[in-house]
Amino acid sequence: MSKDKPARRPKAEPPKGFRDYFGAEVTERKAMLDQIAGVYHAYGFDPLETSAVETVEALGKFLPDVDRPNEGVFGWQDEDEQWLALRYDLTAPLARVAAQFRNDLPSPYRRYAMGPVWRNEKPGPGRFRQFYQCDADTVGSPTVAADAEICAMLSDALEVVGIPRGDYIVRVNNRKVLNGVMEVAGVLDPSDPTRFEAERGIVLRAIDKIDRLGDAGVRALLGAGRKDESGDFTKGAGLSDEQAEVVMAFMAAKRNTGAATAARLRDLVGASVIGLEGVQELETMAELLDVQGYGADRIVVDPGVVRGLGYYTGPVFEAELTFEILDEKGRKRQFGSVSGGGRYDDLVKRFTGQAVPATGVSIGVDRLLAALRAKGRVGAAAPGPVIVTVMDRDRMGDYMGMVGELRRAGIRAEAYLGNPKNFGNQLKYADKRESPVAVIQGGDEAAKDEVIIRDLRLGNLLATEFETSKDGWSSHFNQRKIPKSELVREVANTLSITGYQLRGGKVYDQSGRMIVDLGVFG
Repeated sequence: MSKDKPARRPKAEPPKGFRDYFGAEVTERKAMLDQIAGVYHAYGFDPLETSAVETVEALGKFLPDVDRPNEGVFGWQDEDEQWLALRYDLTAPLARVAAQFRNDLPSPYRRYAMGPVWRNEKPGPGRFRQFYQCDADTVGSPTVAADAEICAMLSDALEVVGIPRGDYIVRVNNRKVLNGVMEVAGVLDPSDPTRFEAERGIVLRAIDKIDRLGDAGVRALLGAGRKDESGDFTKGAGLSDEQAEVVMAFMAAKRNTGAATAARLRDLVGASVIGLEGVQELETMAELLDVQGYGADRIVVDPGVVRGLGYYTGPVFEAELTFEILDEKGRKRQFGSVSGGGRYDDLVKRFTGQAVPATGVSIGVDRLLAALRAKGRVGAAAPGPVIVTVMDRDRMGDYMGMVGELRRAGIRAEAYLGNPKNFGNQLKYADKRESPVAVIQGGDEAAKDEVIIRDLRLGNLLATEFETSKDGWSSHFNQRKIPKSELVREVANTLSITGYQLRGGKVYDQSGRMIVDLGVFG
């Protein structure tokens, strides 16, 4: 008689393309988002939190290079057979909110949103299916002053989180200018927008790949097509050499000044009405930014910004970090883009049938955090809580009282809640928590209304320097007995020391004040 097989235990791992975030990572992200929110708030934007789940119909077909509206999202049918999906960005939910509450919201409506989004795409190194976005948008304003304001706000946000001027640039382009160029190149007919639609799609995808394929690869895609290294052939837009040259000239139109770039773009768009309108918008944005002090060291007109042009209807912008980092193979490369946005005047129209102007920007939170780590602005080990050790279980009330006293003073603290029999395990726990201070009170100290303050950071320094046990001789130098009434003051004083230096057998704090004299160990 066969025995039933035991149920297979589930694997203790997240689904492919997902990951967990622990203490310091979560704290760093929150701190950065709070700083960005402060900038957005100063500009008069209000926070908005939308549902993580939307109807597939509301999300629409706006994922890049996706043919079906529910491809690329995590979707399912509910009990009413309605298709639902996790939001893939924060813009599509905004369009739904702007349409649903259009009679209640102020116009223009200025909002910012921060939170996770989900994309059912193939994961890869550093590419996850859940990630954070940080958006700001103005809905209901047709003027490019709104676009200029978004660019200024993006610049301020980068600087406030720790990306100094000179390490980033916000680059601005305009979809209307590209439309004018395509009109001159003969792949856009203003009287029949559907004509040459397939060719324009190929052109947009081709120029979006300029960084990866280079000029030769893009020219091939603008022409007959391109065969890659594997032998796969991608059909091109079928442009003649003369037509392709117009498009290539657009991408190379950047000059030393915004005015010179705009002049070159005027030449390229010729008599195209839509193209000239786009050039005028770029000139207006440059003037508005210049009068506010946002010069070419922060924001520039650059036709090389082509990402997402198929999505936008007017100005587009991208924040690029210009400092170098080392890649996984030790090669130097620029960090690259951390944010993008632009004007999308047709998104809300899907719900209302009426054109509603809108413009906005999205910051890639994980990318920006990686940049801050590369600059050394985040990533340092965050101090853990003060640990109040437990020497006698029957006196837990006394220990919790000390914890409460520390917390009321604004000091992060906790009592050890594991098995208190082994004091060494309590200190190992404090090490894992990266705790800066341990508070100790045995029976003798309690009888005298005293406590011991142990500076764990100093103990670690001495143990490392002299290659001895952390709880060995070094504990004689890194701890002191004090009246219990001075607990908060002494812990606060110890926490105020941000670093130690060992010189000539003496330990000094960051201000040069001697902390301990190690005597014979000098």
